[in-house]
Amino acid sequence: MSEDKQPLRIRYEYEQDPEARLQYAHGVWGGINPHGEVELNFYTESDKLPVFSERIIAPDGSFGHETTPQDEQRKVVSRRIHTKLLLNYHTLKAVIEWLQEKADALETENGEGFYGDEESDFRQ
Repeated sequence: MSEDKQPLRIRYEYEQDPEARLQYAHGVWGGINPHGEVELNFYTESDKLPVFSERIIAPDGSFGHETTPQDEQRKVVSRRIHTKLLLNYHTLKAVIEWLQEKADALETENGEGFYGDEESDFRQ
């Protein structure tokens, strides 16, 4: 009678989807959805573009400065969501562990200009 043997290791090979793109994020918004999954919506921030702008035309026909309608009482920042992720509990825990490892590596790295370096310009 032959005994089934388990493999000694599993190899993971990686392929990149042709549509995969590098995305920068200023932040994330989300929460737990009704299915018990964590929703993450990564975004970038920028000043909200005006609805329109106008240029003043001088009596001699030359262009003057450009003006936009502004509300002096408030500033509007636009958050553009570019990536949405859904994570189940087990994947969430694995991502947290992975991110913590990377954060620890940054904090303990002594290389010049590294994010964990107190002399670095990086501040959060």
